[in-house]
Amino acid sequence: MISNQILLSTIEGLKGITRVDLCVADTEGKVIASTFNEADNYGDAIMDFVASPAESQVLQDFQFFKVSDDNQLEYVLLAKGSSDDVYMVGKMAAFQIQNLLVAYKERFDKDNFIKNLLLDNLLLVDVYNRAKKLHIETEVRRVVYIIETKHEKDTNALETVRSLFATKTKDFITAVDEKNIILVKEVAPDENNDDLEKIAKTVLDMLNSEAMTKVNIAYGTVVNEIKEVSRSYKEAKMALDVGKIFYSEKNVVAYSNLGIGRLIYQLPIPLCKMFIKEIFDGKSPDEFDEETLTTINKFFENNLNVSETSRQLYIHRNTLVYRLDKLQKSTNLDLRIFEDAITFKIALMVVKYMKYMEKLEY
Repeated sequence: MISNQILLSTIEGLKGITRVDLCVADTEGKVIASTFNEADNYGDAIMDFVASPAESQVLQDFQFFKVSDDNQLEYVLLAKGSSDDVYMVGKMAAFQIQNLLVAYKERFDKDNFIKNLLLDNLLLVDVYNRAKKLHIETEVRRVVYIIETKHEKDTNALETVRSLFATKTKDFITAVDEKNIILVKEVAPDENNDDLEKIAKTVLDMLNSEAMTKVNIAYGTVVNEIKEVSRSYKEAKMALDVGKIFYSEKNVVAYSNLGIGRLIYQLPIPLCKMFIKEIFDGKSPDEFDEETLTTINKFFENNLNVSETSRQLYIHRNTLVYRLDKLQKSTNLDLRIFEDAITFKIALMVVKYMKYMEKLEY
């Protein structure tokens, strides 16, 4: 169904051109949009017209018109005046609204198709048959972006994304739940991963500035056929989750850049617990005090470089060595040795993953 705002904008635009007042009402006589104040007084007349077999008629100095879609009455249009010129304006307005109905119906059908495509709710034969009916190309490079908003049903964010891609008729914007906006984007043959990242950052900047909304964006890999779009969507979903766990400082995460986080995310929790117990003998690496954790993280950031780490922490080199020795005694892992450092780094990521999964359970 067409939004009331679109209907009002349409008849106000027509009035601006023709100087004829117009009103749109539903089939129960309720005024939806009007360019004049007293439209609510004509509810009974509208209901009488709805019950009549006529497609148009003059009543109480108004031209009445029925607007139907597939022989189903959707709206009643009123044009103020009884002259032939007003009749012509009314017919034009009714025709315009009827075209809007067709366009919105097609948009709804496409939106419904894309949602079912993303969620794997269609048989393969139905995918191609429905795509053909809706004039959607099947062999085109596409990628799926998920834009997660902070608030549920963020209509400002949704409309901002739609306006950003309004001229791209082969792109689709939809939503499959309350917080995530889905963008199915066509990818040109010469576009690469850098271009995909730029698109994500453009959307991010637009939402920050226009909709005043903080979002996280994740995207999957490029697929070549419409039947594979759901795979790109699943990859984007995984990237969104993995990004929250391991790369919380990033607003944009690509499935192709998840690294070891992708592997850890797919580990069963019992196996993770067994690994932590084996490495730390029942302890957890996140039980260390703030100073120790800061030292460890900074040491990893500087690629196990003792001099650079001590400089950035504003401590003497010997102090850092002392802290590392103390950590070695409690964990039997020497972070100055590459193999031990890798083990410890993975353990930290595993603990993050376990904590995230525990939160989801509650």
